[in-house]
Amino acid sequence: MMNAHRMWKLLVVLSFVLCGSFTQAREAAPLAADEVVEKRMVQISEELRCLVCQNESLAGSHAELAEDLRREIRGMIKDNKSNDEIMEFMVSRYGDFVRYRPPLKATTLLLWFGPFVLAAGAVAGLVVYLRRRRGRVEQDASILSTEDRQRAEALLQQDESEKP
Repeated sequence: MMNAHRMWKLLVVLSFVLCGSFTQAREAAPLAADEVVEKRMVQISEELRCLVCQNESLAGSHAELAEDLRREIRGMIKDNKSNDEIMEFMVSRYGDFVRYRPPLKATTLLLWFGPFVLAAGAVAGLVVYLRRRRGRVEQDASILSTEDRQRAEALLQQDESEKP
């Protein structure tokens, strides 16, 4: 009996070890051949948005497109392109949306002010809805005739007098 118990424990531990190794297995990231190039690539790619994830920087994304774009940036750095030239290339290829902080110009007004316009529209819609609703409630209250109101008040008073 004790031997079966030990075998069971060994089987459980072994399954955890094997499952853990499968979940940890990934393709090894290539080591930076040139540390200066890698630092510049990270600095530039932190300013760019991953086009697949859209809420992650290019530096932090694990999408295949992000890896391709980082490889492209490394190549441009090795070709002695400046940071501004690399940014211009990315913007010309993917538009201002690729930048986390797009410049303020006519084509990016929606990116800058769109959320505020939507929020203001939602607040205005809510105010209009509440005003109309209040008007309907007041109108519904005035539907009763004076005779109906007197009867309702009499019923309420009768109900109160019956309570102990």
